[in-house]
Amino acid sequence: MIDSLAASHAKGKFATDRIFGASALANAAVAKYGLDNVVNTTVGVMLDENEQMVCLPTVEKIYRNLPINEIITYAPIAGMPDFLEASIDLAFGEHRPEAYATAVASAGGTGVIHHSIWNYTELGDTVLTSDWYWSPYQVMSEDALRKITTYKLLDEKNQFNTNSFSGKVNELLQKQNNLLIILNTPAHNPTGYSLSSKEWDDLLGVLKEAAKNPDKNLILLVDTAYLDFAGPRQEARFFMEKFSNLPKNILVILAFSMSKSYTMYGQRTGSMIGISSNKEIAQEFADVSQFTCRATWSNINRACMNLLSIIHKDPALLAQVDAERNGYYQIIKERANVFVEESKEVGLEIFPYSAGFFLSIPTNKSEEICEKLHDYNIYAVPLEAGVRLAPCATPVRKMKGIAAKIKQVMQELKNA
Repeated sequence: MIDSLAASHAKGKFATDRIFGASALANAAVAKYGLDNVVNTTVGVMLDENEQMVCLPTVEKIYRNLPINEIITYAPIAGMPDFLEASIDLAFGEHRPEAYATAVASAGGTGVIHHSIWNYTELGDTVLTSDWYWSPYQVMSEDALRKITTYKLLDEKNQFNTNSFSGKVNELLQKQNNLLIILNTPAHNPTGYSLSSKEWDDLLGVLKEAAKNPDKNLILLVDTAYLDFAGPRQEARFFMEKFSNLPKNILVILAFSMSKSYTMYGQRTGSMIGISSNKEIAQEFADVSQFTCRATWSNINRACMNLLSIIHKDPALLAQVDAERNGYYQIIKERANVFVEESKEVGLEIFPYSAGFFLSIPTNKSEEICEKLHDYNIYAVPLEAGVRLAPCATPVRKMKGIAAKIKQVMQELKNA
């Protein structure tokens, strides 16, 4: 009996997403009990203190005033030149590395990850990321017929685990010649962790050592989706300069996204920025990325590319957008501080938090904890390594008391 028409590589695939699943449960509870009676800390977007979705006012004004032809017309496959220049400048800020940099427009940060996996790993290769990671990394790797493995993000001192990272890098390079490493920093999703300057030096030191073998290629994909919510604009970009004069066989790819930084989540606009000490390698990056764009989505959102170009060209508009974004950064910081301080008070162990949309509690009972929290109308996201909360979407008044309730639930489960 015929029960499938899918090709062998597609048969049996089915995407389940814990984040959207948890959000759906929270929305059902809101419909039943009312918004004021439910704590929904599942949503990965910026909500104000009234739990309404935020669009930066200046961004909205520019977007609504675009001429219709600049909204509906096709864009170049590689992206509009002014947009590509703007994305590079805005990504680097005052910390542009001494290197060649090329950019190609992408369907948000997700598009960057997809293209990097497809163009810089072979069929059957393994992609490396940390043990705390955004689950679509795995989905995209497996869909491209690759695998994914992890190193332990932190050591016993709650610092970047250089030994674990180095061990995995060397292990994989014994099996494959290209190694793609996905690094989400600063303001890591899902923990809010950011690498320090020394930790960056240690990580790049591992890659430089591995690159001494001319037959091995290291591709470091830095997912910077939360860069503009990681602290003051220039301070958060300090690490970009560390990509200067790297060995020829190390390519750095930045995932630049307008989703969070410009509150344009659903417009799916970003760019992939290739950084290399070698001009030919940088040009090859642009060429293969553009080709895969044509083969995947053809071209992306022209209106959003225009939006960024307009902001980038006008210092007053750019300053205004930065100021508006900083206001929401401060709100997230206040919300997260409530949870961090209350966690200390009740003795709840949390993952070290620096900044960003999310923070996490390490546990091997995330499903049970989140299910039990539903009894108190608190909805969080259960991950394999722990429970994720979203201060980006949870008002200050609702952040209060969550730490104590989680600690209580963990104790109840322990004693059950």
